[in-house]
Amino acid sequence: MSQHKTYRVIISGGGTGGHIYPAVAIANAIKQRFPDSEILFVGAQGRMEMQKVPTAGYKIEGLWISGIQRKLSLSNLAFPLKVVSSYLKAKKIVREFKPDIAIGVGGYASWPLLQAANAADVPTLIQEQNSYAGIANKALSKKVQAICVAYDRMERFFPANKIVYTGNPVRKDIVDYKKFSEGAFEFFGLEPGIPTLFVMGGSLGARTINLSIERNLQLIKDAGIQVLWQTGKFYYEDLKKYNSDTVKVTDFIADMNRAYAMADVIVSRAGALSISELSIVGKPCILVPSPNVAEDHQTKNALALSSKDAAWMVRDMDAPQELVQKALALLKDSTVRNVLSKNILTFAKPDATERIADKVFEIINSTKK
Repeated sequence: MSQHKTYRVIISGGGTGGHIYPAVAIANAIKQRFPDSEILFVGAQGRMEMQKVPTAGYKIEGLWISGIQRKLSLSNLAFPLKVVSSYLKAKKIVREFKPDIAIGVGGYASWPLLQAANAADVPTLIQEQNSYAGIANKALSKKVQAICVAYDRMERFFPANKIVYTGNPVRKDIVDYKKFSEGAFEFFGLEPGIPTLFVMGGSLGARTINLSIERNLQLIKDAGIQVLWQTGKFYYEDLKKYNSDTVKVTDFIADMNRAYAMADVIVSRAGALSISELSIVGKPCILVPSPNVAEDHQTKNALALSSKDAAWMVRDMDAPQELVQKALALLKDSTVRNVLSKNILTFAKPDATERIADKVFEIINSTKK
């Protein structure tokens, strides 16, 4: 393939960082190979992709789409109208942009966009990050050319002949995180040489993790460690008062590579993107699966690691009593940390993004003949 070829690619989805950052990683891999390619993102109006994608340097169109609320809500009455409106706009976007392929990464916008692409005979690909597939991706899988997955046994949800085992895409700056270790402590206002705990609850935040840290702050300070505490945007205003020389409180971290480089122990939810990044980084970690996800797939993700001595797991309900104590114990035990680091690295798929890009170009070139 000549590097001067240009491709037109739509990437749809979002809602959380777990969908957005893999999408950006795929876009970056396409642009790295073929710099003249045009990439358009399609997201849901009012969701975080509408800010994060332009920050990453890409254009994005928003659809008026959201999920159905589990509890009775007036917004549910508008759901059928949103679906129709989003599908019509998606058809217009596909017609005008004329993509060579449409890629769905999960999130509300994926369904109408990929449906519109299928209707226009545009090749489509799904990137399924989780071990448990959602309703939309299961429905879309009947017409897509390929489904890139990160977990075994996905033929439970998808046609086996369409499944490509790639792993989850991770941004190149995360894969190369060690390059950013110099100056990482100073970047966050912390001291080199002091045991460092990195606590992250995702871009929106994790209530139980935040509560566990808040309740045990004195214990943390007495232990002589320092903490980088990413609270998420929903909790930051209530927790920023705890910011100090040894506890750095922030709502969001753009430079995750530096945070990973600096950490001795990491506390995290067990979402698919987090697991993929933590496996590549290879730092000892404690996973606190969210109980508020479909089919409890975060617990399944965490158990896959903890059963192989590749991470520790603390149940959400036990975290306020156990999480900080376990983190402090792990910070004191270098032997256990080394075992966890060595074992979690066996789960790493650092070339996942390249594998997905390979499949994207394979599909485009096979359908252009």
